[in-house]
Amino acid sequence: MTRKSRRLWLVLACLGSFSIATGLVLNAFSSSIVFFMAPSQVLASPPAADRVIRLGGMVVAGSVRRSIEGQTPVNRFEITDGQAAIDVRYEGILPDLFREGQSVVALGTYRKGTAFIASEVLAKHDETYMPKEVAEALQRSGKWDPRFGKPPSAESLGSMTRRDTHSQAVP
Repeated sequence: MTRKSRRLWLVLACLGSFSIATGLVLNAFSSSIVFFMAPSQVLASPPAADRVIRLGGMVVAGSVRRSIEGQTPVNRFEITDGQAAIDVRYEGILPDLFREGQSVVALGTYRKGTAFIASEVLAKHDETYMPKEVAEALQRSGKWDPRFGKPPSAESLGSMTRRDTHSQAVP
């Protein structure tokens, strides 16, 4: 084997190794990315049943129901973006700042025709804060323009929400 051919094989082996390493890194990143979705987006194009997403919106007034199953607190409530509402089921203790009419982000999975099963619920930290994604979802839906003041109240969002046949009662 000549010196040129050895060098060529070495360069090709390095490029192949680099390509494989890049592919493995990209695959690892794609499986750990968590997408933000608004309720209307989830109902329009449901994610895969095993895909973890962040569901954001406002808690619909009058929708919070609490119960105990065994020794675990179970919370059920609806999240809306002003266009659609999705039922959420969360096992555990909700954050202290969780209230009806407040914006929240829930991390979990959604199966078409059932409730969103949340593994974590994040609540805002004061009355003026709203997660960026929730504000953008309300703006896209045409329910709020920040130039004209505070976001709509939970009561008005509940009346603006189109009850979709895809949004079912929580099991």
